[in-house]
Amino acid sequence: MEYTHLSEFRIRSGDLSIWTPDTITTDTWTDDQRPLASVHEQYLGFLDPEDPRPGRGRWIGTIFEMDAPLDEQAWATTLQLWHDRHEGFRTTVAPTGDGGYHRVTTAPGTVRVTGVPVAEPTDGDDINEYLCELLELRLSALIWPHLLVATVAHETADFTVLVGADHSVLDAYSQALLILELRTLYTAVTTGGEIRDSGTFGSPADYAVIERAAAEELTPDSPAVTLWGEFLGAPGSPMPRFAADRIAPLNGEHAQPSVSRTLLTLAQLEEVEDVLERVKHRLSVTVFAALAIATRETFGENRFRTIMPIVTRPDLTWLESMGWFVNVVPVDITLPPGADMAVALEHTRTALKRSRHCNEASWGRSLAMAGATEGPTSGASFLDIRILPDYELVADLRGRTLRAVSYSTDETYFWIVRGPDGLYVSTRYPAGLPAEVMDTFLAEFARAIYAVTTIAAPITAVPTIETAAAALSAG
Repeated sequence: MEYTHLSEFRIRSGDLSIWTPDTITTDTWTDDQRPLASVHEQYLGFLDPEDPRPGRGRWIGTIFEMDAPLDEQAWATTLQLWHDRHEGFRTTVAPTGDGGYHRVTTAPGTVRVTGVPVAEPTDGDDINEYLCELLELRLSALIWPHLLVATVAHETADFTVLVGADHSVLDAYSQALLILELRTLYTAVTTGGEIRDSGTFGSPADYAVIERAAAEELTPDSPAVTLWGEFLGAPGSPMPRFAADRIAPLNGEHAQPSVSRTLLTLAQLEEVEDVLERVKHRLSVTVFAALAIATRETFGENRFRTIMPIVTRPDLTWLESMGWFVNVVPVDITLPPGADMAVALEHTRTALKRSRHCNEASWGRSLAMAGATEGPTSGASFLDIRILPDYELVADLRGRTLRAVSYSTDETYFWIVRGPDGLYVSTRYPAGLPAEVMDTFLAEFARAIYAVTTIAAPITAVPTIETAAAALSAG
């Protein structure tokens, strides 16, 4: 599943409608004593309440094609059931009066979703442009609803679904899960089937209680704070930046370039995975080892530092939840001079094991204690999409996860996905970085991963005289 911009998805022409949640009455919202998650609170602190385009550079979403005709009443019912199921869609924030925010929530059954037809545009390209504009204007972390849905009904017996949301109510895992969840709900509504209830749709607000309690336990001597301090270098030091000395300053605002490409074909990837099984290494370790090698080969640096987003759903209660369940951990890999892929794998495995000390520690609080003056600017994540249920069906539905266009002058992020057809990467990077530099880096990255196939078989123990004699006796 590619992680791309909406503009890179070809929407077929048809009849566009926008589906917006609203509460039955204005007095359904009640103060909620549960805290905001650390990452949510930190996120709100960076926002400008007067921003005319609050979704610009911030919204995320999902687009796919529903393999059934659009029944507008059934679809409205589906979306209402979806909001009833997920409290994360029924919670928002209100100002506290001191510059902060607190949570307010509305109960199940209080949200209705209505669709408004949009007469124009009907051409697919024009619809795409219209939706890109709408999501920047309408989606905000400060104004509910934080989620909008668009449908495009086609002349064929199917329709396109776009879910756009502010990041505060959706994460990358939720983006992938929602395709089959909405399909299952819609099928049940249209056929009169059973609407499945489950203990795995836990509330993000309940998770926030656990997360904030853990954050309060952090001290400057906590292992997580120590690791973030080592990653940073010294209090007040700038965050590690990808290709910092290759980025040219530009005047004005520039959209970040976005690149998506195949790193390894399925045949090449299976060669790599066969060797990894023999040498007892994971593909995730290989990806980060290859990033480190590509950094050395492209920029001459033996030390590779990046942050890695991780899922923070502590148990099955939140397995199918919609929400923002993400922490980030530091990955700090130093390769010995001349290290080949076999050596890089060992060093990377050790580095990733150390990063686990930060798994349950609020990264924002940890960084503040370590003396950071800014947030991370370089990140990389790996996902094996085959862990998702019915992942092949998602591909048949043209499912894509989406991210807003970014305008950052220094952020670089890589999303690496193991899909059914091979290994591919999506990246965004500063407009001041020459495209040929990124092309070189990605080529070295792919080359380093495939170099796993050259690793020799593990050396077996040399038999002693005693073990050889015993073997002969047994024979």
